[in-house]
Amino acid sequence: MDEGIFAGQLLIAMPGISDPRFERALILVCAHDDRHAMGLAVNRPVEGLTVPDLLARLDIASEIKAPPDLVLMGGPVERERGFVLHTDDYASEHSLEVAEGLALTPTRDALEAMAQASGHPRRSLLALGYAGWGAGQLENEIKENVWLTCDPDESLIFGADHDQKWTRALGKLGVDPERLSFVAGRA
Repeated sequence: MDEGIFAGQLLIAMPGISDPRFERALILVCAHDDRHAMGLAVNRPVEGLTVPDLLARLDIASEIKAPPDLVLMGGPVERERGFVLHTDDYASEHSLEVAEGLALTPTRDALEAMAQASGHPRRSLLALGYAGWGAGQLENEIKENVWLTCDPDESLIFGADHDQKWTRALGKLGVDPERLSFVAGRA
C-alpha cells in the first residue's frame, strides 16, 4: 500500500452507513499508513460550546475577540482530547502536516496561538475526539462504498455552514445526494 494514500483527503459518508455516528459525516483524513488511519469530522458541531467558551474553561487568556466558532466533535475516539486543525502559516514542534496548506496540532500551544493577536493561524478549527481505523479498515470501507473521497478545500473544512458541508462535498464530485442509494445496484 502507498504510505498515506488517503491522508489529506475528505471522506464523505454514503447514505446507509451502518454507524449512525457517521451519518452525513465529512471527515478529513489527517494521518494514514499501513497500521492505522486517523481523521476529524469537520461538520459535527457540539451545540452550545464555542471556541471562546472552551478557551475560558481552560484558563487561556485571549488577546483578541475570538469569533464564536463552534467546537466540533471530531469523532467518537478519545472525545475529551482536543485537536486544532489549522492553516500551515502556524506550526509548533508538535504539528503534523496533513495536506498542502493544512496542519494538525494536538497540543495546548495551538489553542494559545489561536487566542493571540499575532502568530495565530489564518484559519483554524477545534475538534474534540477523532475517528480512527485499524490496519486495512479504511481501505476496506472505501472498497465497500462506505465512503467517497474528494480533495479538501478551505470552505469545506473551515466554513461555518456545517449542515451543508456534506451536500457541498458531494457536489464537488458532481453527485446529487437525492440520487444516491445505500443499496448497491439500485437507483
